[in-house]
Amino acid sequence: MRTAAAQQGPLSGVKVVEFAALGPAPFCGMLLADMGADVVLVQRASTSPDPLELGAHAIVHRGKRALALNLKDPDDHATALALVAQSDILIEGLRPGVMERLGLGPEACLAAQPALVYGRMTGWGQSGPLAQHAGHDLNYAALSGAAWWSATPHSAPLPPPTLVGDLGGGALYLAMGVLAALLHARSSGQGQVVDAAIVDGSANLLNLLLSLHSAGLQPEARGSGLLDGPWWYGLYRCADAQWLSVAAVEPHFRAELLKALDLSEDPVLRDAHRPSQWPTARAHLAQILSSQTREHWLALLQARGAHDACCTPLLAPSAAAAHPHLQARGTYVEHQGVLQAAAAPRFEHTPSRALADIPQYDQHGAQIRAELQAQRRL
Repeated sequence: MRTAAAQQGPLSGVKVVEFAALGPAPFCGMLLADMGADVVLVQRASTSPDPLELGAHAIVHRGKRALALNLKDPDDHATALALVAQSDILIEGLRPGVMERLGLGPEACLAAQPALVYGRMTGWGQSGPLAQHAGHDLNYAALSGAAWWSATPHSAPLPPPTLVGDLGGGALYLAMGVLAALLHARSSGQGQVVDAAIVDGSANLLNLLLSLHSAGLQPEARGSGLLDGPWWYGLYRCADAQWLSVAAVEPHFRAELLKALDLSEDPVLRDAHRPSQWPTARAHLAQILSSQTREHWLALLQARGAHDACCTPLLAPSAAAAHPHLQARGTYVEHQGVLQAAAAPRFEHTPSRALADIPQYDQHGAQIRAELQAQRRL
């Protein structure tokens, strides 16, 4: 079932079948494909594919092989089950009960492949009062508490779209879960279901902030915590309408920042350590930074060697791709006209595969069917 392109990466030899869905499940499949797994994407047989699947722009499908099946057709259903029987991991992101109604739920699939890791990606989980409710990234992050601190005291919380819920709390937890279960399956021969709910994962992401909250450093009152209140942690608008991020949390980093900006003796900033002083100090620093362009401040910090001042520009993805540091690391690349981030993390001895193509609809259907037929003859 492996192609030459799938021989690279720490997951080389791992076979994954992914049933097409929107949101974090395909992102999880991309992560596994980047690391060398042979991921077969089972697409819905249709004369008009869902426009939200993005076609040639669907970065989340890079490196996968595409097979279109009508899962309600007996022959195509048998093909799907044969594919499952030869896979290590299954990924699905449908509403609870849908795969069961298609005859491809955990019971049927684990009967075909007892060591199968069956990864389920939903917003609310497989059980609970909201399990059958619709939802999106913002809903999950809001209900889990993950979005609570993503605002100033007088604005509505709005976390970065998809990052906290769908991808951080969803796709990454599903990937970690199926790989952990794969280790167990390979040592025991026992497959299992992995229930990855975005609401659970995004809540789990809060544990560092909850540690600060428990210690009294991050109260629930917005604007009074270590990471959402002090003048030394935030975004500031400069004279050219560009934004500068300041995150000089530790005192010695803060001292370096003030020294580089000739503000070490500034009476407002120097002693503004208490929460009651933060609003005045933040407004004061905002006024100072708005007096010059962002490039002025960055050049000043660079000229004075303030490498630990913890200041960076806020960049759009297209500008980030051109930043010298990200260029040096090859963090962003353009492949077939699509700007995308390269695989992460990086492996010393088993590097992730080079950027692969995004498959066309049913592009590998004939190839995969032929492989399954060959396996039946063995």
